[in-house]
Amino acid sequence: MSTDISVKRRVLDGLARLRYQAELPPMNAAVTIEPNTYVTLDYVLHDEAGGVLDDSGAEDGEPIEYVHGYGMLVPGLESRLVGLKVGDAKKIVVPAEEAFGERDPELVLDVERSEFPEPDQIEIGDEFVAESPDGDEAVMRVVEIKGDSVVCDANHPLAGITLHYDIKVREVRPATDDEIQAAAEDLEDAEGHQHDENCGHDHGHSHGDGLVSLGKSKKEG
Repeated sequence: MSTDISVKRRVLDGLARLRYQAELPPMNAAVTIEPNTYVTLDYVLHDEAGGVLDDSGAEDGEPIEYVHGYGMLVPGLESRLVGLKVGDAKKIVVPAEEAFGERDPELVLDVERSEFPEPDQIEIGDEFVAESPDGDEAVMRVVEIKGDSVVCDANHPLAGITLHYDIKVREVRPATDDEIQAAAEDLEDAEGHQHDENCGHDHGHSHGDGLVSLGKSKKEG
């Protein structure tokens, strides 16, 4: 009788261990992209005609590195990356309204040449930062020069364009506490309105008479 009890006990113990092990995640389970993961992506960005706008594999290119879930990418790209893991490759199409927005004709402005620093040296393609009375800033590009006036465009250069990404996931891991804190602080700053060349959000803008000062924008090398 005691032998039967011992055998039954070993069987039950074995079943309990199997049940416990089945409930554990696999040791080699792949981490997928989700909020609070640190992600590294290789990518090529194309416009609608197939022209290359950016390439992480180019001589001066670099991969995207970011903490997911904090608006560090354009919304339409970030949302379409969820669930991917290391080694995954994906073609992602992001319409303009989920990227840098549609072009706003009200953001094309005629500005008196005298409003600019060094007005005699202005060239098409120059970038300037316009500041409104409440401190908001907008980057404006010179698109035309007409005598004493300068036509500037404050739309993002990729506004109105459907973006085509070829993505490959290089790394996904849980973000550290410091990385999460830094991402949260960057998001808070962005929501406090710092409109710059990399901003993918639709903020309010001051038009024309709202501009109180212009300073030369520093172009990234």
